[in-house]
Amino acid sequence: MQEIQQGSSEETELTLARVRERFSQDCFATANGAVIDSVEEGYAKCSMELKETHRNALGEVMGGAIFTLADFAFAVASNWNKNPQVSLSASITFLGRARGTRLIAEAHKVKEGRKTCYYEVTVCDELGNQVAHVTSNGFVLERAGFR
Repeated sequence: MQEIQQGSSEETELTLARVRERFSQDCFATANGAVIDSVEEGYAKCSMELKETHRNALGEVMGGAIFTLADFAFAVASNWNKNPQVSLSASITFLGRARGTRLIAEAHKVKEGRKTCYYEVTVCDELGNQVAHVTSNGFVLERAGFR
């Protein structure tokens, strides 16, 4: 399995920098603080430092912020080294509150065919508290590369 993680070597740092550059065009997620921490074949780990803008009226992390990070992790895992895949459907289950200052989403490929893919994404905080579980079903586009 090809693994690209920050700090493992100059070459992998360069590859991770290229992946980050490619997804810098994902403006909504990146403007809200989502960053790519590592990628492997069919896998991505992304995180988001929590700020006051991520909080709802109750002072908790807004569900939209949690879903944005999970969706971004799915996008990175399913697209960083292949033809574009877009989400057909996604389902989120909120499991608990974030007690830390950082959310971490890990997307894992469960199945990938010629036209569709299926991923699971777990979201927790840096303290290990489970925050959400997401499943995402994607569709493989015919064209190569992004816009």
